[in-house]
Amino acid sequence: MAKFCPNCGFALLPEAKFCPGCGKPIPEVELFFKETPLPPAIQSSPVELSFPFPVKNKEKTISKRALFFFFGFAVLAYLPFLEDMPSSGLWALTLVGALGAMTALIVFFIFRSRAGKMQSLISGEKVIASWKLDAKLKEAYVNQLFSHEKAKNKITFIITAVLILVIFGLFALFMDEGGGFMVMVGLGLIGLIAFFAFLMPSFYRSKNQQGDGLVMIGEKFAYINGFFHNWDFPLSGIKKSKIITEPYNGLYIQYYYTDRTLTNTEELQIPAPENMDLSFLVKKLKK
Repeated sequence: MAKFCPNCGFALLPEAKFCPGCGKPIPEVELFFKETPLPPAIQSSPVELSFPFPVKNKEKTISKRALFFFFGFAVLAYLPFLEDMPSSGLWALTLVGALGAMTALIVFFIFRSRAGKMQSLISGEKVIASWKLDAKLKEAYVNQLFSHEKAKNKITFIITAVLILVIFGLFALFMDEGGGFMVMVGLGLIGLIAFFAFLMPSFYRSKNQQGDGLVMIGEKFAYINGFFHNWDFPLSGIKKSKIITEPYNGLYIQYYYTDRTLTNTEELQIPAPENMDLSFLVKKLKK
């Protein structure tokens, strides 16, 4: 006998912990059995998913690289203390090495924490819903991200360019010498910022096009098409979650986090199959 979810009719694996069709955890729905398969219209749900998910934990890779850099910078900081060495007494190396080691250590601890959270999604331990994007949904998601990032970067570039022009223009105006040089430095900065502002959306579109199309949602973090997001740090959390129908059917999550630049807000518009029930997921995320 095949096992099916009574909420959406999706065929379930015997060991499935949640329904990949509607996303509802298996303990929360009463399963039933049918002798014959359901009609094709009901079976046209996302592909069957099982634990553990075939996903590489990139957060763990980054934490290992950060630890490697920590030891490298630590050696650099120690070199000036060695006698009869070309680096002996070059205390600038100690300063650079100490700052680099401190930065690498911070990155290591941050990404080690993220790696543990990512692993809890891969194993299914913290997953409350998961599905696979088909080619059409993935393309729509990639295009939406590209348009959003391009528009956001354009506004950021305009504001930054105006500030640079004002600041460097005032310096050039009141300097007796070197005014032209200051103008050139300002224009160079604007060119550098423009390069990254207009290049990065295309870069991220390329990365998203290469993504695995897998979506894993947890209460405090999520994995979407190859990218990990989390909102469980101090002074962070979800501002809003709701079902959306534009630019596609899916789940909208707005979360915030606090860092050295104060409070930042991120928006996720995650596409989902048309027949997927997202209402329970919205309620879960609002808790």
